[in-house]
Amino acid sequence: MIRKILVANRSEIAIRVFRAANELDIRTVAVWAEEDKLSLHRFKADEAYQIGRGPHLDRDMGPIESYLSIDEILRVAKLSGADAIHPGYGLLSESPEFVDACDAAGIVFIGPRADTMRRLGNKVAARNLAIEIGVPVVPATEPLPDDMAEVARMAETIGYPIMLKASWGGGGRGMRAIRDPKDLAREVVEAKREAMAAFGKDEVYLEKLVERARHVESQILGDTHGNAVHLFERDCSVQRRNQKVVERAPAPYLNEGQRQELANYSLKIANATGYVGAGTVEYLMDMDTGSFYFIEVNPRIQVEHTVTEEVTGIDIVKAQIHILDGFAIGTPESGVPAQKDIHLNGHALQCRITTEDPEQNFIPDYGRITAYRGATGFGIRLDGGTAYSGAVITRFYDPLLEKVTAWAPTPQEAIKRMDRALREFRIRGVATNLTFLEAIISHQKFRDNTYTTKFIDSTPELFAQVRRQDRATKLLTYIADVTVNGHPEARGRVKPAADAAKPVAPRFSAPVQDGTRQKFEELGAEGFSRWVREQKRVLVTDTTMRDGHQSLLATRVRTHDVVAVADAYARGMGGLFSLECWGGATFDVAMRFLTEDPWERLALVRAGAPNVLLQMLLRGSNGVGYTNYPDNVVKHFVAQAADAGVDVFRVFDSLNWVENMRVSMDAVI
Repeated sequence: MIRKILVANRSEIAIRVFRAANELDIRTVAVWAEEDKLSLHRFKADEAYQIGRGPHLDRDMGPIESYLSIDEILRVAKLSGADAIHPGYGLLSESPEFVDACDAAGIVFIGPRADTMRRLGNKVAARNLAIEIGVPVVPATEPLPDDMAEVARMAETIGYPIMLKASWGGGGRGMRAIRDPKDLAREVVEAKREAMAAFGKDEVYLEKLVERARHVESQILGDTHGNAVHLFERDCSVQRRNQKVVERAPAPYLNEGQRQELANYSLKIANATGYVGAGTVEYLMDMDTGSFYFIEVNPRIQVEHTVTEEVTGIDIVKAQIHILDGFAIGTPESGVPAQKDIHLNGHALQCRITTEDPEQNFIPDYGRITAYRGATGFGIRLDGGTAYSGAVITRFYDPLLEKVTAWAPTPQEAIKRMDRALREFRIRGVATNLTFLEAIISHQKFRDNTYTTKFIDSTPELFAQVRRQDRATKLLTYIADVTVNGHPEARGRVKPAADAAKPVAPRFSAPVQDGTRQKFEELGAEGFSRWVREQKRVLVTDTTMRDGHQSLLATRVRTHDVVAVADAYARGMGGLFSLECWGGATFDVAMRFLTEDPWERLALVRAGAPNVLLQMLLRGSNGVGYTNYPDNVVKHFVAQAADAGVDVFRVFDSLNWVENMRVSMDAVI
C-alpha cells in the first residue's frame, strides 16, 4: 500500500493531489524550485524540498529545468522516503524515461507503464495503433525528416491546409496551422525548437487540418487486472492558440449514438494497450459531417479532469492511487464502479483563470496580488494554485491562477452559474482574463453550441470589454494615501494655527423666493432672452464661485466650501441674475488637483441655489480644457452640462475670435 506520495509537479495540480492523498491518510511531499519558493503548493504538503539548487550540483538549474530533472526528483523521493510519485500534468508526466527511472528505484509511478507511454505518448505511434484497431484518424505523415525537400513533398501528399504537431507532449506546444507552402520551412524549424524546449524532443509531424472542427475527448481509466472503463467525454473546443480555455462535460452537442461511438473508440485503445491509470483520448469532430478523427492519447491526468469528476462523481486522482495500489475497477476499494454503474449526472464547465492580459495580446502579467476574493456557493468548485491576497506571481511558470468549475442539472444553468461566479471574483494587482471568460460563456454561439475550435480567433467582439473598472480598489487606495500621507495639495505645507477661526457660512432666515431660474423655466430660452433685453435695471452675475478663488487662491476652494454658501445665495441674494460657478479652471482643478468630481459640484450647487440661474465659462473650442477639441466633443459636453444644471453659457475666447467660439455657441443654441 502507498504510504507517502511525492508530487513531481507544482501549483494547482500538486495541491489537487495533496488533497486527495490527505483524504486517504497518505503523507505528501512537495518539491519546489528557487523561483517557486513562494508558491502555495510548497506549504500544502507534509514535507517540502528544494530542487535545482545545492552543493550536490555542479550548477544551479533553471526554473523549468529543476522540475524536469529526473535525478533531482528521485533524490528527494529517496531522501523523504516517498514510495510513490504522482507526475501531475505537463513537465515529466509523459516521459517514459521517468517511469523507467522510478521502476529502477523501486518507486511506484502513479500513471501508465513506460511501454504504454512510449506507444501512446508519441502521437505518430498512437496514430498507427488507432489505424490497426479500426479507430478513424485524420490523414497524416510519419515524423518529419531534416530534408526540407522531402518535408515539402510529404505536405503536398497530405494537401493544404495542414496542421504541424509535436510528436511528444501537448498543451499546443509546437502546434501550427499552415495554409501556404512558403511558410512550411519556417514553421517546421520553429516548431522543432519549441518542442525541444518544452519536451526535450524535437520530433514533429504533419496532419490534415479540419477547418470546422470541434475538439472532444474521452476520459479512460484502466487497472492492473485488465479492466478499462470510460467516464464519458468532454468538450474542449474553446481554445486559443490550441490551448484550452473553457471545457465542458458532457459535450452538449452529442446525441446518445455519437456518445457511445466515441466511448467505444476510446475503450478499443485502452484495451489494446492494457492501459493502467488515467488517460485522455482526444478527437476532432467534423462539425459538418459529425465524423470523429482520433488525434492522440494523453497518458496522464488532464487540467480539465474536474468537469468529469463533477458529472460522474468519481475522484479521478484517488482512482489513480487506488489502481496502483492494486485494486480492481468495479470494486468499492478502487473508487471506480463497473462500466454499467457509471452514469452522467448534470452538466459541468470549467474556466481557467490566468494572468494572461487580453488587452496586451494575452502576455502573462506578473506581480503581487493585492486583493483576492474567490467565488463560492452551490455548484461551484475551485482548484487553486497560488491565488490569495499577497501572493507573488512570477514570470517563470504557467500563468494559471485558478480553475473554477460550475455544475448544474442543465447546460444553460451551468453557464449562468459560471457567469455568476466569474463576476463574483475580485483579483487585483495583476491582470486576469476574467472578463474575457465572461464574454466567452455569454456569447450566443457558446450558449447554442455552434462554436468550433476557431471560435475565439473568429469572434472579435469577445475582446470589446476585457478590463474591469476596479473602482473600489482605486477608491480605497486613494483614501489610504490621503489618510496616511495627507492630500497632495496640502502635503508639506504649513498647517493653519490650531486656534484659527473656522469659516462660518452666513445664514439667512428669509424663505427661498422664485428667481431667474423660475423665470427661465416659465418663459423658455427665447422668451427669457426677450425678457432680459427688456429689463431697465442692471442684472448682476456673481462670479465668486468661479473667478473669485481662481484669481486669489488658484481655484483651490473645495466643493465642500463652495456648496456651504449656496443656501445663503438662494435666501439672501435671490435677486441675482446668475451664479457663475462652473467652467473655466474649476473643472480642470477639481479633477487634477483637488481630486473631486466637478459634475458633483455642479449638482450640489444646483440643489443649494434652486432659484438662481447657474452660469459657466466655456472657452470656445477649448471647452474646459487647454487644447482644441473636436467639434463633436464640444457639442456633447455642452449637452451634458445643460442636462446637469447649467442654464447660461458664457462663451469666451481670449482674442474675441468669433470663429473659435462658433461651434460652442451653436451647440448652446
